[in-house]
Amino acid sequence: MSKKQFVEKTGTVIEKLPDAKFLIKLDGDESVVTGYLSGKMQRARIRVLAGDRVKVEFSPYDLNTGRINFRLKNQVVNVEEPKPIQ
Repeated sequence: MSKKQFVEKTGTVIEKLPDAKFLIKLDGDESVVTGYLSGKMQRARIRVLAGDRVKVEFSPYDLNTGRINFRLKNQVVNVEEPKPIQ
């Protein structure tokens, strides 16, 4: 199967399961699927925690189990309101 035949979606990790698996809530269709780390992420020891945004790659034959191949950086910025000058 070529690389182009995989379906790639983004989602948020809800929970870490035993055996290095994760529950992932997908963006858009609001479905919950299971996922596991890809080989490169295991070798590089990239940690994935609950609340992380990830890219998940699915086989067209099984859309309930996917492979996590990228952890997106958190883009949350703490913005404080400006204080009035007195």
